[in-house]
Amino acid sequence: MSRTYLKMELFHYFKMASGMKVLIVFFMLMSMGVLAPVAAQTGDAEAGAEVYARRCTWCHGEYGDALTDAAERLNPPPRDFTFAQYKIKSTAFDNYFPNDDDLFRMIRDGMPGTAMPGWADVLSDREIRNLVAYIKTFAGLEEEEPGPSMDYGKQIASSAESIEQGKRLFHEDERCVECHGREGKGDAVKGLKDDVGFRTWPRNLTKPWAFRASNDPKDIFTRISTGIPGTQMPAFADPASDKKLTIEERWHVANYVNSLAKTQEVVKPENTVVKAEKVDGDVPDTVDDPRWERTESSTFFLVSQIVGEERFFTPSNDTITARALYSDVDIAILLEWDDRTKSIPGDETAEKISDPEIAEDGVAIQLPVKIPEGTEKPYFGMGDATYPVNVWHWQSGTTDEPQSVSLMNAKGFADIERRDAEKSAISAHGIYRNGTWRVLVKRPLSAADKEKDIELIEGKAIPIAFAAWDGSNSEKGSRHTMTTWYWILLKPGVGARPIISAAFAGFLVFGVLLWWQRTASTKRA
Repeated sequence: MSRTYLKMELFHYFKMASGMKVLIVFFMLMSMGVLAPVAAQTGDAEAGAEVYARRCTWCHGEYGDALTDAAERLNPPPRDFTFAQYKIKSTAFDNYFPNDDDLFRMIRDGMPGTAMPGWADVLSDREIRNLVAYIKTFAGLEEEEPGPSMDYGKQIASSAESIEQGKRLFHEDERCVECHGREGKGDAVKGLKDDVGFRTWPRNLTKPWAFRASNDPKDIFTRISTGIPGTQMPAFADPASDKKLTIEERWHVANYVNSLAKTQEVVKPENTVVKAEKVDGDVPDTVDDPRWERTESSTFFLVSQIVGEERFFTPSNDTITARALYSDVDIAILLEWDDRTKSIPGDETAEKISDPEIAEDGVAIQLPVKIPEGTEKPYFGMGDATYPVNVWHWQSGTTDEPQSVSLMNAKGFADIERRDAEKSAISAHGIYRNGTWRVLVKRPLSAADKEKDIELIEGKAIPIAFAAWDGSNSEKGSRHTMTTWYWILLKPGVGARPIISAAFAGFLVFGVLLWWQRTASTKRA
């Protein structure tokens, strides 16, 4: 039995035992040398220690145990290297540990969706190899030979038939939807924790940029086969599992998961404008109006609010999508974002899977009170004394209170005036479906109060920003996610003028040609 295997068994024993039993096992293993570090076989651990001290201790700690101040401000928390549990590995499902190339890749490329950056632009390959050697010493992995790689068999190319088979396997006996939800958005009603006790969330499979490795079918196949150690993600290559999948079946599921990636609602850095189209008649009254599907969308990243007094470091929502339509009278803005939970305070099911301080889900639109004439905009965090802002804030309600919308005028976080949204004719309503909130916000173009409300003008680029709250993540007040300023443009309607102008131009050209023909005929005569 290897020293590392014994250490992993000790970890699992620690979870079940306590007191004198743990101490007895601990000292037995110490006497056997299981916990004593030895020289690394690959890379230069001593050189790696220098790199680690400069680059890694802030999050992972001097001793690799992740007991740092940063751990409380990161979601998910940094990896504890002393347990040798790594999320990305390509060794067989029954091998506890990744090989050196797996560790190398995690350091080089980083871990998307976490605070772990890729170090390829900072560290050389040699430095990363040295770092791998040193990190292994925290768990006594120096003597471990890389385990056998998993069996990939023959890859099945993605096709409509393969994707359909993968979908069937994904849903069969709730195999994957139990955690990942009917549409793969991670919205199943389960409260999950990792082996250390931290809250974990199933991956939203429609957001490939948040995959810890990548959404390449081979990487997805690997995660399905080996599971993710330390989490509830099981290994579907495990023959002892009643939900085991064959190699061929795992390729089908990998192709299906790869097909779930959103192609429209992705963040495009060059897209900074919400383009509002003009409609004939009234703007939509519901989130399911078919006109929304034909409306161009803009998606933006949400980041933690860390400028206000009560800073927030552990968000769950990461993007928001906006669409807009307007008429001669009103504007309608549709906001859409994925949220794994429908947070309804007072609801027993919602409270069961939420953090202790459940609150309402919510979303807000921020606009300047006056459209800037130049490039100067209000401070993006609730405006400032010189440039105040309007905030339209929708909340999902509780078991005792319905959904609501409120209006605020702000000159900064400490100077907020709360007003009656109904008097400004602001309305909002949201629907939660399969892990996604869709909220429709409406208001007349004309300001109810010319001094306190923004006048929405056709053809003007107007600054706009967004904020969102996940109540199951204890987000309330200034604890939320937000965007910086972007723009909303009420695109001028086509109207009859272009048609008249085109007709006039046509007649003009026709007249010139007729005159030229007659002139030429006269000369020939």
